[in-house]
Amino acid sequence: MTAPWRILSLPPIADEIVRRLFEPLGDAAEVTFPQTRDRAGLLAALPDADIVVGDFSARLALDADAVRAARRLAFVQMPAVGTDSLDVAALTAAGVPVANAAGFNARGVAEWAVGAAFALCRHLAWADRRVRAGGWPQPDVIARRPREIHTQRVGIVGFGAIGAEAARLFTALGCTVSYWTRRPRPKSVAQYRELDDLLASSDILVLALPLTDETRGLIGPERLALMPEGSLLVNVARGGIAPDDAILSALESGRLAGAALDVFDEEPLPEGHPLRSHEDVLLSPHSAGASIQSQLNLVSVVRDNVTAAVRGHEVQNVINGLKPQVTRR
Repeated sequence: MTAPWRILSLPPIADEIVRRLFEPLGDAAEVTFPQTRDRAGLLAALPDADIVVGDFSARLALDADAVRAARRLAFVQMPAVGTDSLDVAALTAAGVPVANAAGFNARGVAEWAVGAAFALCRHLAWADRRVRAGGWPQPDVIARRPREIHTQRVGIVGFGAIGAEAARLFTALGCTVSYWTRRPRPKSVAQYRELDDLLASSDILVLALPLTDETRGLIGPERLALMPEGSLLVNVARGGIAPDDAILSALESGRLAGAALDVFDEEPLPEGHPLRSHEDVLLSPHSAGASIQSQLNLVSVVRDNVTAAVRGHEVQNVINGLKPQVTRR
């Protein structure tokens, strides 16, 4: 009798949820968890794992040492789009396919980006704070020059599932939408522009691309300085793409009139960080994709892909160029 596949599920997904997820696999799979939620627990659990469901919080990273410890590892499924908690190069060198959950939260994140842009244009959070404090800042809101969103030129950096959906939603609102990506899309509702040109012609800049060695610091002080005076920034990507210090400097200079940030250089955002008290910043705890619909989509992607691996079918969304057929070791 063939031994069951050992599926190692990392936190923070709750154990009971994972058990229910893979119950239909029956005796074909055994679900395991680290005994302790720390690096020692991870390294102790990896040698027996055939499949790993990764840690989307990035606290338990599969770095090169962890990959070496995972002698039987045949497949990694990330319950997220980002794979920055993985040493993808080490996994690729070890012949381990890595899949993400591309597109599971595209609509949810795109809606957050549009909602955040509305909030910045109309100073909703700013006014809310003052009314709650007992004020009635009607003249002050008008003095801050609120904008109707359809008058804004929107630039989107990154044009995967999230960027493309955001472009569709902003276009439906009447905005002029442009985008930049390394590989232009011939069929799109938005116009392609080179990156520096995009920044110089965007009243609202939306960041929606993965964090890689090439994109880290991509939107730094020099590029933010290209934006029109009084423009707005919405970041639903990763903090390191537009460093926190660069955003603060652009806000202080007036280059940015506001920023909506779901991601930061360090998460959680440190207590006392200047962004926490800045009047023109809308803060969110990396939850742009945390809708009920997105979570249901994510569960389906993880369940279907791991089930495909166990049953000998091809997996979807492999991001490291290896064959989608998972071979047990």
